[in-house]
Amino acid sequence: MSLFSVSEQKLRVCLLVLPETSMMSLASTLDPMRAANRIASRGLFEWQLLTIDDQPATLTCGIPVAPQGKIDAHIRGDLLFVIAGFNQYKHVNRQQIKIIKQLCSRFQAIGGIEAGSWLLARCGLLDGKQATTHWEDQEEFSVQFPRVVLKPDRFVIDGKIFTTGGASPTFDLMLYLIRTRYGYPLALEVSSAFIYDGVHSATDTQPLVSLGMLENHEPRVAAAIQIMEQHIDEIIAITVIAEKLDLSTRMLEYLFAQTLNLSPAAYYRRLRLQTARRMVVDTRLRLQEIAIRTGFNSLSSFSRLFRQYYQQSPGECRRQAR
Repeated sequence: MSLFSVSEQKLRVCLLVLPETSMMSLASTLDPMRAANRIASRGLFEWQLLTIDDQPATLTCGIPVAPQGKIDAHIRGDLLFVIAGFNQYKHVNRQQIKIIKQLCSRFQAIGGIEAGSWLLARCGLLDGKQATTHWEDQEEFSVQFPRVVLKPDRFVIDGKIFTTGGASPTFDLMLYLIRTRYGYPLALEVSSAFIYDGVHSATDTQPLVSLGMLENHEPRVAAAIQIMEQHIDEIIAITVIAEKLDLSTRMLEYLFAQTLNLSPAAYYRRLRLQTARRMVVDTRLRLQEIAIRTGFNSLSSFSRLFRQYYQQSPGECRRQAR
C-alpha cells in the first residue's frame, strides 16, 4: 500500500542530510511532521537525522546539524528522505551511492529533496521514472541523466520514488502526504500553523522568478517576465512581448520603469546573465555552451557583459566558486 493512502499507522522516517543543504529544505521536510504530531496529539511521525559519516552536516548557512547516526545498508523504515543542496558529487562517493541504492528495498518510499534527486539518479533509481529537481539545474540534469523523464513540476511521485524541486515544493509535498494519509482537516491545521496559504498542486510548474507579489501589484509586468523566462536561449524582441500582452512598447517600458526601475531590455539581459551565472557556478558546461543557452551571439559578447555585471569574467567566477 502506498504511503500516500489513508492510514492511521505511524510512519518511521529517516532523513539523510548532506553538507551544503539548505536549512529551508530540511525545515520544510521536518517541521510539518513535528506540527502534525503536536496538532494530532500523537506520534504520527517518528524520525531520525542521519549523515553520510556520522559527523555533523554543515548547512549552507554555516550551522552544523548533529546526526543521530550514519547511513548504512542495515537501517530500515517506512520513508527515507535524501536531502541535498550544493556539491553533492563531492559529498557522496560511489560506495555511499551503493548503500543508498540498497536502502531502496528497505523502505516503502524514498525521496530526493532538491539536489537529492541527483543522488537518486546516480543510484539508477530514477531510470525510466518521472522526476523533478530545482529549476536552476533542470537542463544540466537532463543532460546528465537522459533516462529520467524530467518534469518541471513542483514535486513528482512515481511509484515508491518521489522528488521535489526545492524548499517550498517540499512543504507542498509534506502537506500532500499529511492530507492523503491522515486527512484534510489535519493538513489544513498544519498549513495554518505556519500561516502558509500557498495553493500549489504537484504539477504546478516551478517559476524561474517567484512572481507572487508582483502578480498582485502589476500582473502585466509579471506576465512579461514569464514570457522572458520561456525565451532564455532564443531571444524574443521586446516589441513582440508587448504585442503578446496587447500593450504598446512604450507602455511596457513605462510599466517596467515604474515597477522595477529598469527597462524591459535591461531586465531581460539581467535575467539571462543570472541564468548564465548559475550555469557557470553549478554545472560543468563549457562557457561557449552556456553563452548559447542564454542567448548570446558569441562567447566574447557574453564574457564582456558578464564582466560588466559581475565585475569578473565567467572563468574567474567558476574558479572562485570551486
